[in-house]
Amino acid sequence: MRAVAISAVLAASAGLSACSTPTDRDDRPLVLTTFTVLADMTRVIAGDHVRVESITKPGAEVHGYEPTPGDLRTAADADLVFDNGLGLERWFERFLTDTHAEHVVLSEGIDPIRIGEDAYAGRDNPHAWMSPLSAQIYVDNIEAALTGLVPEHADDFAAAADSYRLQLRSVHDEMVDALRAVPEDRRALVSCEGAFSYLARDTGLTEAYLWPVNADRQGTPQQIARTVDFVRDNDVPAVFCESTVSDKAQRQVAADTGAAFGGILYVDSLSEPDGPVPTYLDLLRHDARTITTGLTR
Repeated sequence: MRAVAISAVLAASAGLSACSTPTDRDDRPLVLTTFTVLADMTRVIAGDHVRVESITKPGAEVHGYEPTPGDLRTAADADLVFDNGLGLERWFERFLTDTHAEHVVLSEGIDPIRIGEDAYAGRDNPHAWMSPLSAQIYVDNIEAALTGLVPEHADDFAAAADSYRLQLRSVHDEMVDALRAVPEDRRALVSCEGAFSYLARDTGLTEAYLWPVNADRQGTPQQIARTVDFVRDNDVPAVFCESTVSDKAQRQVAADTGAAFGGILYVDSLSEPDGPVPTYLDLLRHDARTITTGLTR
């Protein structure tokens, strides 16, 4: 009986597939991005002219992501693939072997900040999108790539990109204004990952962190001790951690120093649509509010 039932379901499914019309298909070009922040930026500029999908999902850790068979099947259909570059997606080079799509590095043209310590010393800090000013270079690259893919919609892409650049500039100005409330002697941003170098540079913050890049060894005794010393020496009022990693080590820093745990910051991933940071602009505003509130307690 069970075999008959399964056969009936399969037959019904085949019948439905046979009845599908060409209008059920989405024939727009497919643009694939490595993580949700890039997908959101791309959707803003692309409008309805292309499909945009992110390989990693909301909440995923992008640095050490392992592509799934489903990711590889999606990549086979992609017309254009965007990654961040600067060494962020360590898995991406392997991924590219399974797609013939054009590949665009969205950080191309960024003047990178070098990581200053630990095993990553001397390498590029990959988190350039955390600066709304640097993000305008990402917008330039997205606009150019989409125009090359679908040139008949170039005017639409240009208009959307111009509007988005203005919004990014406005968010930068909002962040600078908000952080003016932080006294000079408290302008230190202590996070789990060193993901805020570009943001700190543009807003006058001193950056410290437990580890430079999310990797296999996080929250070691040496990293915790060094961060505790920084927080004590600089009388830092609050410390923070990112949404995609454990905050256990940073909470230990807070307990050892008397600093407050100031909250969760978003960097590598947006939230679900009903979460606190469904868009990239929401991410930037959320982080600015969280940092300002923590440092002015």
